[in-house]
Amino acid sequence: MAATHLTEPAAYWRLVTGSRHELQELINAVVIPETWFFRDREAFAALARHARANRRPGQHIRILSLPCSTGEEPYSAAMAMFDAGFAASDFHIEGIDVSTRNIAEAEQAVYGRNSFRGEDLAFRARFCEQVPGGYRPVATVLRQVTFRAANLFDVTATAPSELYDVVFCRNLLIYFDRTRQERALAHLRAILAPGGMLLVGPAESSLPGLCGFVSARMPMAFAFLKQEAETTPRPTLPPAPKVKPQRVLRPATPSPTRPTSRLSAASARPETTADLMRSSLAAIERAANAGQLDEAKAAAGQHIDRFGPAAEVYYLLGLAHDAGKEPDRAIENYRKTLYLAPDHRETLAHLALLLQRQGDLDGAKVLSARLARLEKRSRVP
Repeated sequence: MAATHLTEPAAYWRLVTGSRHELQELINAVVIPETWFFRDREAFAALARHARANRRPGQHIRILSLPCSTGEEPYSAAMAMFDAGFAASDFHIEGIDVSTRNIAEAEQAVYGRNSFRGEDLAFRARFCEQVPGGYRPVATVLRQVTFRAANLFDVTATAPSELYDVVFCRNLLIYFDRTRQERALAHLRAILAPGGMLLVGPAESSLPGLCGFVSARMPMAFAFLKQEAETTPRPTLPPAPKVKPQRVLRPATPSPTRPTSRLSAASARPETTADLMRSSLAAIERAANAGQLDEAKAAAGQHIDRFGPAAEVYYLLGLAHDAGKEPDRAIENYRKTLYLAPDHRETLAHLALLLQRQGDLDGAKVLSARLARLEKRSRVP
């Protein structure tokens, strides 16, 4: 309203509903361009692993980043593909965003310190060059990515050759209500090739399994696969193939039928106890990512009995109950996580989304504000 010199909301409403240009300016003003290179590295490792394992002879791999924001994600994907041994002729990446301002910045491709976070910045020396104002990806990376402004629901595929093999759609669904989330996931299924991979954000990982996707079983990548055959959306994540029961959840010396006491676990050598705890957590995570919800809950309960309360275990329990459509139990475990780790970002995001679905808009708003403050503090000045 300030930019258009209007003081009355009704006058601005008439303008924005009657002017495509003004609507786009409003979108540009309110879209959140929060991103950086290799944000959640596991997702890019999953991209390379999936592409290597599933590429057919002569196939040109099509990758979509939506929303692509200011370009760091699609350029990171290109770097990951080059690091995995793919040639420039093997793949192409498309970046799509609803903000024309974001698209302009992505095409300019000059990035400051805020786009390079974390300790591992070796990729910058390999794939970027210093320019006035920051760094720009080298030409071989830039040529792999094209950008356009569009809405998710405007993206279509009318022929098999137009389908995408991998779609990054991370941290978009959290802004939708449940009806729009289901519509978005159905649309993403429609533009994905059979067996294609969808990558979502941590706070969205309970959603794809409800809309015809199955877990890719890649820990912490939040990756899901489109099944070859169309299926009816399921109320819970589909079960993974049967695997041999994990034996890492209890020490080797006690009898399997006799639980180990906390006292005996605490009196073990520190290295042994630490190894057992790590193995136990890994087993819970594997079961959760594979959609084996009952196994994940049972393993989490055993972990708490053996080693005591832990924020990460309560978080995984919350995810399992969330995916199993047990919102009350999910909320209980998410709150336990935050009691032990008040700044646990994934839990803040998951709980805010769940409270919103339950109609607790005030509670969701408080958690979202806490998360926003944490994100702001983490930014590099």
